[in-house]
Order: sequence, then structure tokens, then C-alpha cells
Amino acid sequence: MKDEILQMLKSRKDFISGQELCEHFQVSRTAVWKVMKQLQNDGYEIEAINRKGYRLIASPDVLTVPEILSVMTTEVMGRKIYYYDCLGSTNDQARMLAEQGAEEGSLIIAETQNTGKGRMGRAFFSPEGCGIWMSLILKPEIPPMDASMVTLVGAMAVQEMMQDYGITSGIKWPNDIVIDGRKVTGILTEMSAGPDRINSIVIGIGINANMKFFPEELEKTAISMSMVTGKNYHRAEIIACVMDHFEKNYREFLKTGDLRFLKERYNASLIHKDKEIDVHEIRRVWRGISRGINDIGELIVSSDEGDVIVRSGEVSIRGVYGYMK
Repeated sequence: MKDEILQMLKSRKDFISGQELCEHFQVSRTAVWKVMKQLQNDGYEIEAINRKGYRLIASPDVLTVPEILSVMTTEVMGRKIYYYDCLGSTNDQARMLAEQGAEEGSLIIAETQNTGKGRMGRAFFSPEGCGIWMSLILKPEIPPMDASMVTLVGAMAVQEMMQDYGITSGIKWPNDIVIDGRKVTGILTEMSAGPDRINSIVIGIGINANMKFFPEELEKTAISMSMVTGKNYHRAEIIACVMDHFEKNYREFLKTGDLRFLKERYNASLIHKDKEIDVHEIRRVWRGISRGINDIGELIVSSDEGDVIVRSGEVSIRGVYGYMK
């Protein structure tokens, strides 16, 4: 009953009477009062006035399942939530749950990670109480060769969330969201597939939301939303916003089979568009001019040899985090 009452409080801008709650849940006024006390103990600020009822004034920044669902507006993405106080990696947990039959749109969230992962096997800093560490399970009926495009769909969703919050950020192809040359979000996509069929895709998203500082080794390369604006953010609302944008873009991707629908928006957000970059491949490093993505999310780079197609996962693009010459 507590979760349902929280949902009702969040859906109403005015007061909701105790009598209405009693009749809805078929319980006594004492039972309703006890639930309100429980919510207050959980950090919710609730105003209670005789003859008017109860009104929610403010919500705490907590990542409980009821709190996240109370602000979620999607139909599929993030509607099934697995929450953990601590995990090694949300991606690892998501892969296991996907193998066990977890449905598409299932969202795995941890308050902190012990062994969070970034691309190229790098560690991902995941402290408690100030960031968003989540992984989304997808089971699209697309060829395995098209799976890399999902990473760009995820990056666009986070970029659009930043825009909704009035924060100026950009995308470093294919998977980082950057503010002033420092990373605010990292995305790691992992796939389980056979020769011609995808079993599942896990897209991990780490968002630096409310950090006030970073370890010395990350001071010059990482930043948070809070450090940019001086505000503290309600992380459940950020999650809901990202899921909303992701669901809309993902549906369009499944409909079209490519990224033509977001190519213009993505390229407009690309921080190294028409700039010189270094492309780090396994056996060589070369320099060129970034021209943006094509219809399937590959990066077009102009070089002395002409336009070269760079595919996600094969290279590392340098040009931010202190690497631009």
C-alpha cells in the first residue's frame, strides 16, 4: 500500500484527502496515517492539514524501486527494475539476468559498483550516493552486425536528457557525453549472440550526477552535472528522463533499421565534428578530420587517403580529455 500511496501523492499537485485514501484502499484512517509516517521516515516531505488531507512537498534523492517507478513515463523501458545497494558491475548482473529470461526493458541499477567497467577494459569510478550506474536489457530482432548502433541510440538519449536540464554537453563518438572536454557519462554496450541472432544486448550507462569532486587521477578528465551548475539533481528523475528519450529513439531505430532519423541531431552534438582527431587502431595511429556519422553510425574521417569509415569498437577517438593538440 505504501508504494501505491506514494504514486498517488506524486500524481496530484493538490491535497488528497485521508477519506479518499481510506475508501480507495479499504483501510482505516490510522492505517493511512501510519503509511504517511513511514514515507516521512524515508525522507519524503509530506504536508498534512485537517479537512484537506495530505500533499507531497518534496522527495528525497533515493534510488528505491517505488521512487523510480513513481516518475517513470515509459511503456517498456525501465518498467521492470532490479535494484541493488552494491554490485560488482551492473552490466555483469544484467547479462546474467538476461540469460535467465529477464524481459526487454529490464533496468538494473546499483547505488555503487565495485568493479564498474568502461570501454577497452577500463575501470569506471562508481561512488555511492551521487551517481547513476545502470544497465538496460534489450532483445531486438536485428542482425548482430547492427548492434553497435544501439550505443549511439543510448548516447543520444543521455545527450537529450542533458539538453532537457539546460546543460551544454556534447558527444565524443561513439559513447561518451562530454562537458568542457571532461567526461560526464560513459556508455558500454555488450552483446550475447549466435551467428545470425541476438540473444540480448546490455547497454550500461554511468552518469556523474551529483559528485562534488573526483580522485586526483580523474580531476582533469571527469566532471559531474552538479559541478557544472552547482545544483543537486534528483537521480530518479534523471533515470526516467533518459529512459523516455531512449524508448522513443529505440522504437524509431527498430522501425527504420538504421540511424538516419537521428543522424542530424547526433552530428550536431558531436564535439569533434570538422575537427582534427587522432584515430587509435590496434596496429596504427593516424590523423584526420572528423566529418560525422553515416546512416549506420560509423564515423567518417577525412584523411590523406580520402574519406575513411571508422567502425564502433575498433578504434579510440582522441581529441578531448587533454589529447587535442
